[in-house]
Amino acid sequence: MIADEKTNVEEDEERPQHAPASETIIVDWDGPQDHENPKMWTFREKWAATAIVSMFNFISPISSSMVAPTTDTIAQQFGVTSTVQTAMITSIFVLAYAFGPLLLGPLSEIFGRSRIIQGANAFYLLWNLVCSFAQSETQLIVFRFLAGLGSSAPLAVGGGVLGDIWLPEERGKAISVYSLAPLLGPVIGPLTGAWIAQRSTWRWVFWSTSIVDAGIQVAGIFWLKESTSPIFSLSDLLLTQQFFPIAYAPVLLERKAQRIRKSLADDPEKAGVNVDVRTVYDGDDRTWKKIFSKALTRPFMIFTREPIAQVIGFYIAFVYGVFYLFLTTIPLVFSRVYNQSPGIAGLNYIALGVGLSSASQVNARYMDKIYIYLKKKNGGVGEPEFRVPSMALGAFILPIGLFMTGWAAEKAVHWIVTDIGMTFVAAGMILCFQSMQTYVVDCFTLHAASALAAVSCLRSLAGFGFPLFAPTMYDHLGFGVGDSILGAVAILIGWPAPIIFWKYGKTIRKASKYAKKP
Repeated sequence: MIADEKTNVEEDEERPQHAPASETIIVDWDGPQDHENPKMWTFREKWAATAIVSMFNFISPISSSMVAPTTDTIAQQFGVTSTVQTAMITSIFVLAYAFGPLLLGPLSEIFGRSRIIQGANAFYLLWNLVCSFAQSETQLIVFRFLAGLGSSAPLAVGGGVLGDIWLPEERGKAISVYSLAPLLGPVIGPLTGAWIAQRSTWRWVFWSTSIVDAGIQVAGIFWLKESTSPIFSLSDLLLTQQFFPIAYAPVLLERKAQRIRKSLADDPEKAGVNVDVRTVYDGDDRTWKKIFSKALTRPFMIFTREPIAQVIGFYIAFVYGVFYLFLTTIPLVFSRVYNQSPGIAGLNYIALGVGLSSASQVNARYMDKIYIYLKKKNGGVGEPEFRVPSMALGAFILPIGLFMTGWAAEKAVHWIVTDIGMTFVAAGMILCFQSMQTYVVDCFTLHAASALAAVSCLRSLAGFGFPLFAPTMYDHLGFGVGDSILGAVAILIGWPAPIIFWKYGKTIRKASKYAKKP
């Protein structure tokens, strides 16, 4: 008994007499009244963010395609004779789209969306300006690739921004506006580029886009202003980003947690208390190395392990490849078949613009209405598969446009018939593109940027590759047979796709690690 008491006394002497208390605080949004939650922003703030991101997303594809009508002039100046090399002057920009999002998308999930968009756009602006001073084909291709890397940021991050700020039943209209920008840009770009090629030097293609992008960059600084707190130096601006709103929830909550930690450190009542402040997104392992490695590998994990991302990726890749094939071959069709000058041939891009804008407006009006209707029928539970009806209509229209365009050009029917076919192609493409992009955001809300990066990689590779074989295909097969092959593939892939997503999309998502579960 005495020995036991002695042992207990020794243990008491070794045990700290005043062990600090511990406490854990989990930081989350404070309900609907928490204006820091991006989904609780006002409609005005949400549409301001949507509009500015769409502007960045608009200038990017203008730069990618505006050079298309000038490639023959550039090839003659630099002595290029290969049709593949000539086409690469345009499509190399799109190749960069395949790689940029794989880095920029995950980085936006670490540092927030705005820093990545603004910084990458500045990188694009620099190299796009440098393109105008290229003295060889090789220099122009390298500079265009670097500009494309920076220009891919809105494509990688923009969809994630919309997923951050819009509720699912509001998201369709916003994404309709956002996704129209990168597709309407390639219509306006070649149209203006054609007149530049006819009336001026090709270098003005890069000067003009740089001027417009500089204006958008400045507009982004002011229109996206989130705080009125004064900033006294450039270093303060870069470090605090008070003028650039961050809509990514984990980053915002981490900032909120930092403010709580600071207030606790200054609170005398908490002296001697170990308080662990973490957000609802924090796991047990929050080391910088772990966070960074997870974010950078997430797009690859999503694409290699997520069947839903693979199916969407392959289908969008085909649709996007067909669209870029059209963009780069329109000058060929209307100069060879209809003997039009570069400026007049460029006006036919308006047909694509009519198809894109009209179908997008209709889709913007009805996509959310269909979603809300199906959600009510499903007991108030929304599903990503409720975006499929728009895709079904687009998949039906696309091959019709391909057949009409190809055979109208082959038989030299009046140019208006060819333009009508191009309108159907554009309408079918935008319906498929918008519905699938919204589907991805609905599935991978928190990791939407990484998921879109995974999907856009394959899409951009198709946008790079299709234009390279287009001249050879049309030279050997003609416009009728060539577009008929594309139309047949569009039927084989496109018509079963909506059925697969509608019937089996939920089942596929059940096995997903990152996707929203049914």
